Amino acid sequence: MGLKNGSNFLADFLRQCGGYAVIDGGLATELERHGADLNDPLWSAKCLVSSPHLLRRVHLDYLEAGAKIIISASYQATLQGFEAKGISKGEGEALLKRSVEIACEARNIYNDRAAKGSWDDFGDGSVLKCGPVLVAASVGSYGAYLADGSEYSGIYGDAITVKTLKDFHRRRVQVLANSGADLIAFETTPNKMEAQAYAEFLEEEAINIPAWFSFSSKDGTNVVSGDSMVDCASIADSCKQVVGIGINCTPPRYIQGLIQLIRKVTSKPILVYPNSGETYDGEKKEWVASTGVAEEDFVSYVDKWCEAGASLVGGCCRTTPKTIRAISKVLSCRAHRV
Repeated sequence: MGLKNGSNFLADFLRQCGGYAVIDGGLATELERHGADLNDPLWSAKCLVSSPHLLRRVHLDYLEAGAKIIISASYQATLQGFEAKGISKGEGEALLKRSVEIACEARNIYNDRAAKGSWDDFGDGSVLKCGPVLVAASVGSYGAYLADGSEYSGIYGDAITVKTLKDFHRRRVQVLANSGADLIAFETTPNKMEAQAYAEFLEEEAINIPAWFSFSSKDGTNVVSGDSMVDCASIADSCKQVVGIGINCTPPRYIQGLIQLIRKVTSKPILVYPNSGETYDGEKKEWVASTGVAEEDFVSYVDKWCEAGASLVGGCCRTTPKTIRAISKVLSCRAHRV
């Protein structure tokens, strides 16, 4: 792909994309729309076992909508979680690799179609575009494995230390780093301790592919545990393997202020992929109808986010290929203006 590892990895990629790049949107909610039943502690990772074809379909939908980075279905896929379902360590490692392979397969299908000059069928005359596409291997937080909603609070209890977290994540990250992914996305990081654990083991294990850290917030100043966003971003900035820092799974109204906070402590590319603004009830495991942001409103924020310093934009929970297509149009216009 002509993209080298190292600190310029995302910067080089962004240059090839015209200054801005689109990240994909919600995975689990799209899988459900295609008929998958995700009522399971493995959540979207359940499809690695039961319906990989649906995962490939959703990745492809996002590529066709303009995404330049697609994120693997490994967010909830942990070796410990697989074991609890009776899946052996070897099979679990194979499933982690498979999550990345499926995303790579979707990229290959997309690139083949784009190379043949296939027209898409959206009636707006747009063409599938060739160009670099990255596959990011997703790593969810320790709280995501617990499947008790603690990824939304970041409160893990006194028994959990930086060492516990490093031990918990180590093998999964080693497997994903050797799976063919272009980078690792540490997503929905809820507290400073977990960011510290990631940064330390990336250095200690000499993980040889780039990473991004994205944090979640529910107040626009701190990450969900109450730790300062600035402190968390500083930890990410100090880690040489980290090539981008950002925010995901956070209501759109908080994003602009959070970008400004992150920008104070880093010159690395900033990425944002907020949720639709609806609220998730971690105990009931369902989305609560609330003042979610309509697609048009969500997209109206994108220029403000870019002006504040974001260069990679996508969507998280409850966003769809339609959202991503609209973001892609805004970023494409910005790239032409630059």
